[in-house]
Amino acid sequence: MSAKSQNSDLPLVATANDLRTGAVVYRSPGGAWQRDIAHAEIAEGKDAAADLQQRAEADLAVRVADLALIPIIRDGAFVRPAALREIIRATGPTIELPPSSQLRL
Repeated sequence: MSAKSQNSDLPLVATANDLRTGAVVYRSPGGAWQRDIAHAEIAEGKDAAADLQQRAEADLAVRVADLALIPIIRDGAFVRPAALREIIRATGPTIELPPSSQLRL
């Protein structure tokens, strides 16, 4: 598990990829993994981040993969990742994808 925070002063959320679907997910306060970052548990400070990390790691290889704590920015009730890469992961591809019937795997 990695902590991608470059700025330790920012609050953190746990993000990962759902093992069944590959979707980007965020750990909620109740322990569920959801696609909407607005419902993510937010850790303020090192102790809260360590606690969040420990609880999220329990789901590795069972429910999620590629677990990371990422910094977020809050603007009132609005929550968004601090890094551009994580904004893209949260909002989806930056290009239009072809219909799934045209994808070759």
